[in-house]
Amino acid sequence: MNPETSGEFITLARVVKTQGRRGEVAAETHSDIPERFAAGMKLFALPKAKGSERDARRELEVEEIWPHKGLLVFKFAGVDSISDAEVLIGSELQVPIAARAKLDQGWSYVSDLIGSTVLDRGREVGRIADVEFGAGEAPLLIVVDRAGKKFDVPFAEAYLEGVDLAQHQVRMNLPEGMLEVNAAITAEEKKEQQPETRSRGEGNRREKKRR
Repeated sequence: MNPETSGEFITLARVVKTQGRRGEVAAETHSDIPERFAAGMKLFALPKAKGSERDARRELEVEEIWPHKGLLVFKFAGVDSISDAEVLIGSELQVPIAARAKLDQGWSYVSDLIGSTVLDRGREVGRIADVEFGAGEAPLLIVVDRAGKKFDVPFAEAYLEGVDLAQHQVRMNLPEGMLEVNAAITAEEKKEQQPETRSRGEGNRREKKRR
């Protein structure tokens, strides 16, 4: 899912489920800034609902926060029960754009990378279409090449040569064979595999009849 801006706000996390009995919620983070969240900070919860309800942001104060199984668990002031927490499921946790964290050298908001071109040793791989969080230690860039083929590329410091936001480029040095291993199967490749599967099935049925 994309870390996205909405009006004068930017999304830093999305609530995915309740956690615990005191109103805690677990959220998928959309920021790669270390220590971006802290007790006492104010967040705005944008509901998942559409229409007028979608625009009704709710200001929340973080009482406690801690990591848990790839997610961040938030305890907000005034959200003290499971039923209170259920209302927040699907909400985007936002801050005003003016309150964006000051970037340390070498860090960037993943939201700034969407649409950028990924280069592997100078060779174009494709453009960043989406970002997934929580699957590992590093965010996962969903890169699509000119033919529409998708690649899952870890946005890890070990593979990163540099980010040029002005040129909309992410320069990487990926291990040999990573792109082939992490490439998603295309619709055409699935079709090519189907006849082979059917022929195998028919062969098995004929073998059973002969027996």
